[in-house]
Amino acid sequence: MRLARVEFLKKKLAKRYGIIGRVAGRYVEAGYSVELSHPTRSGTIDVVARKAGTIIAITVLHGSVKVTASHVEEAARKAEHLNAKPVLVLYGRGPKVSQEAVAKAEELGVELKRVRI
Repeated sequence: MRLARVEFLKKKLAKRYGIIGRVAGRYVEAGYSVELSHPTRSGTIDVVARKAGTIIAITVLHGSVKVTASHVEEAARKAEHLNAKPVLVLYGRGPKVSQEAVAKAEELGVELKRVRI
């Protein structure tokens, strides 16, 4: 995709979907095709990104949230339905991560990413 088209999509996603759209825009910029609010049996996945046979299931947490092991388990369960790699995105400075959440993320293979825009 050309740079102008990518920038247009990033702005459009951010305006329409807010914080989740900003995160999706970063994946569009990296060359992924994105789908927002994908339903599964275990709940809704915020962003599903696909590129060259790779599928990433992204769950976005923002605001004053204490990230626990249950958040990590839920992200892993949702991604399992799509055979995707689970990613838990912590947007901004608000979400605080507990030590048991980090240990559970390593155990289940969930990647924790902090995004500050």
